Amino acid sequence: MELLTIGAFARATRLSPKALRLYDELGLLTPARVDPLSGYRLYAPEQLDRARLVAWLRRLGMPLARIRHVCALDPAEAAGEVRAYWAEVEADTAARRDLATFLADQLSGEDDTMTVALRYSLRTDRGLVRESNQDAGYAGERVLAVADGFGARGEPLSTAAVAALAALDTTVPAGELLNALSDAVRRAGDAVGDHLSADPVDGCTGTTLTALVLSGSRLGLVHVGDARAYLLRGGGLFRITHDHTVVRSLIAEGRLTEEEALTHPQRAMLVRALTGREVEPDLALHDALPGDRYLLCTDGLHTVVRQDDLRDVLAGSAHPDDATRRLVELANAGGGPDNVVCVVADVVAA
Repeated sequence: MELLTIGAFARATRLSPKALRLYDELGLLTPARVDPLSGYRLYAPEQLDRARLVAWLRRLGMPLARIRHVCALDPAEAAGEVRAYWAEVEADTAARRDLATFLADQLSGEDDTMTVALRYSLRTDRGLVRESNQDAGYAGERVLAVADGFGARGEPLSTAAVAALAALDTTVPAGELLNALSDAVRRAGDAVGDHLSADPVDGCTGTTLTALVLSGSRLGLVHVGDARAYLLRGGGLFRITHDHTVVRSLIAEGRLTEEEALTHPQRAMLVRALTGREVEPDLALHDALPGDRYLLCTDGLHTVVRQDDLRDVLAGSAHPDDATRRLVELANAGGGPDNVVCVVADVVAA
């Protein structure tokens, strides 16, 4: 078998010799033979396909560790992994685009200063199975928040987390909105840590937190855990948060379908929550348009009531209070297996 020199192999694959040496060191693309005297790397023609795949994946921006994983899969699994990676890139790009637009408007002085208001309703229910209610919520003129406590100290932790966000129910300048949200989540995490330090417990305990904060005509979203935020706009219902759960990570990686996730034994296992340790929240900005309706809810609602039914209730209820009452009724009609807290808010012209 005639081997290719590193120069010839680099030209054939459009990878530089420097990149090939790095991939050799990482075990990603090992030469077929290394000359024992000169140390010169030689490659087999059969390695061209793998090298070209590496080159294309690098052009996508995929990290080397993930490329190594993709190259170890069979073609069908590798294709799923590439799709999952690109879905993550698109989601990240969309979030960065919104942030860039917001910052550009702030810096240029072109920010839309039109203000809107919120018409809202908050409802919480213990459900039909749980002995206590560990969910907490808040709804005010500028802040909507829900939290789902878990473990032995879930109830005071969810209450403390919501209180940290409720402190923003005042005028927050649009240019400070993201910083204010980030600081509020840090304070919520500190409050959770203080509770656990004062009264340590065995086992995992903590809380989720999902909130919207209004400033001018912008809504800042902060999210940690598996509570959800939905937007009803133009008759369509859109989920605007991503669950921080094991199964959601598996779905994003193409290893699990939405249908399989419904019965997965780890469907409720969180990969991100407020537990007293530092956590990176999801932050996003949304335009608050008159006619929009938002729903924030814990998993006691969204795991029991189908999204189509959520949409029907939100679209068919004249007032947020009617919507929250009907949503809790549906959760209990589905067995009421968990606590529920939900906030429905309409965006109206100020």
